[in-house]
Amino acid sequence: MQPRNYLLYDVFTTDRLAGNPLAVVLDSKGLDTAAMQAIAREFNLSETVFVLPPDNPKHRNRIRIFTPDYEMPFAGHPTVGSAIALVEQAGEGGAGIFVLEENIGPVRCAVSKRNGATFAEFDLAKLPEPLKLAADPEAIGAALGLGPHEIGFENHRVSFWSAGVPYVTIPVADLEAAARIRLDNQAWSELAPRKSEWAFASPYVYCRETVNHESAFHVRMIVPGNPSYEDPATGSAAAAFAGAIMHFDRPTDGVSQLWIEQGLEMGRPSRIRLELNVEGGKLAAARIGGHAVKVAEGRLFV
Repeated sequence: MQPRNYLLYDVFTTDRLAGNPLAVVLDSKGLDTAAMQAIAREFNLSETVFVLPPDNPKHRNRIRIFTPDYEMPFAGHPTVGSAIALVEQAGEGGAGIFVLEENIGPVRCAVSKRNGATFAEFDLAKLPEPLKLAADPEAIGAALGLGPHEIGFENHRVSFWSAGVPYVTIPVADLEAAARIRLDNQAWSELAPRKSEWAFASPYVYCRETVNHESAFHVRMIVPGNPSYEDPATGSAAAAFAGAIMHFDRPTDGVSQLWIEQGLEMGRPSRIRLELNVEGGKLAAARIGGHAVKVAEGRLFV
């Protein structure tokens, strides 16, 4: 039996017991897929990361990301949390630029210290692309418990995007509408597109009205299932959401930084920074960033 060190981080926050919790299992060499899945189920967090030696020696590490039920090709808060955990674990003073190998491909990360807190950002390995959505927007609103008049604002409409993981992006009128959403799993399963043979694309609800004045959008993301659950901070959804921002808001050329607030309704406030690099009216590159703070550490005996 080989003891394996693990760390618990809260991601997209500078406060412990806020943001999105993440387990990072170090010393994962020798674990097969079934063992990783079982360990992720044991932690029972939205995601668990397993750190492995890189396939390319020029890269920092390979990481594999598991929910309690399946492996993911890419996810935002595991990327940010892993990057910060690896730098802090190595005692590198909270700074570094390196590549993490994920199932989606190589992901460039940059870690820095800002005002005493550790911040990490990563380049999107895949820019968001639109996907076909057959479901009627009114039916999507009804599956969330909202009326037709509460779906959409300005020129924003329901759309479907993926930057590695697909999300149905759903604009709602205001904070009051966002606070009232309740996902009807049965209705959602009948109209939502599938992201795999065993899972449906998740709804990503957003509005322009925010709680914090520095935020550009207020969002909620519900993972469908039996039972469904809410995610306090979703980097992969923010990556997909960049497509909706480009399509509806058409930001001007240059670099734009937008802060996205999430998790407030569930008592785990989170802040995600989305950076867009626009050239010739098109998205040339994008980055997701945020803070993370360690809350626990220990050893696994598996």
